[in-house]
Amino acid sequence: MRTFGVEEELLLVDPDSGAPQAVSGSVIRWARRHEDLALAGGRRTEPPDTELQREQLEIVTPVCSTLDELSAHIRSARLAAARAAAGAGAAVAALGTSPVVVRPSLTPTHRYRRMSDTYGPTADEQLTCGCHVHVGVESPEEGVAVLDRIRPWLPSLLALSANSPFCQGADTGYDSWRQQLWGRWPSSGPTELFGSAGAYRTTIEAMLDSGALVDEGMVYFDARLSRRYPTVEIRVADVCLDADDTVLMAALIRALVGTAADAWRRDEPPDPVRTDLLRLATWRASRSGLRGDLVHPLTRRTAPARAVVAALLTHLSPALERSGDLGAVRHLLGALLDRGNGARLQRLVHARTRDVTSVVCDAVRHTVMFGGA
Repeated sequence: MRTFGVEEELLLVDPDSGAPQAVSGSVIRWARRHEDLALAGGRRTEPPDTELQREQLEIVTPVCSTLDELSAHIRSARLAAARAAAGAGAAVAALGTSPVVVRPSLTPTHRYRRMSDTYGPTADEQLTCGCHVHVGVESPEEGVAVLDRIRPWLPSLLALSANSPFCQGADTGYDSWRQQLWGRWPSSGPTELFGSAGAYRTTIEAMLDSGALVDEGMVYFDARLSRRYPTVEIRVADVCLDADDTVLMAALIRALVGTAADAWRRDEPPDPVRTDLLRLATWRASRSGLRGDLVHPLTRRTAPARAVVAALLTHLSPALERSGDLGAVRHLLGALLDRGNGARLQRLVHARTRDVTSVVCDAVRHTVMFGGA
């Protein structure tokens, strides 16, 4: 069974107004001074870490083997982050973008200052929160084979996780506005086929030689080889409002990696779909999420979102059955489809209250409200 782990980015907000708060340094210092409160749910969690802007945190799980283990660690990490934020007078919200108007504050590190100097408004206005899932691979060759074979399925993960319809006080009309903002980075998005680990490395070196990237950490592909761990890192998803949906994302992604690796071992070639078509599929998933049609990964034609999700589940069912996750995934996926993704839940709150502050306050409750798997 492949190991996996999750990184989630969370907004730091005022618990009353919902406005993002530039207090990540204070939150992290508080967390380190009160390590006993990091024992959330009986599990010690790693202290949260900084991100590009001071209005956000990153939380991580340890390496896990089972879905139950990962689920418990996701909840523990969220709860520990909420306690640390409360110690600094703030709250955490699992939102892909800020519904309340904000002017982000750059985290004052040398690297982030370089990014601000190089990219200007792209960096300075970038307050987005994603969910990154790491899945273990045996070698860089296997990892690149996986990257080549999962490309057509990534937009459906974005549609399921979409959780950023509001930004700077307005409904953008998109389910994932985070993806639109993130797409401003020069290295973001889907990739061409690599074919081998050597070709992947050559591509990365050519990107660095172009001078368009500050460093290798800025290789912001939707899916990439991790620089630090023997994993592939799938980065296409919004941070999920509901922790159950994060668990679902991780289960689907681990099965996607396993399915792709098995196909590689059987010498099945990857789908040669063009990157420009993948960009269109990603845009469609960002725009309408689960509300309308998506681009079907097998036919390249539009199809109802539920049909695309059903195709994803069919594609992954053998791997999910082998890992023992099929029943849990069916349950979690059914629950998500019944209630909608995070974007739908945010819009329901706004339709009732006509107030983006209420959207954020509801998200604060959802972030640490655990009731599913």
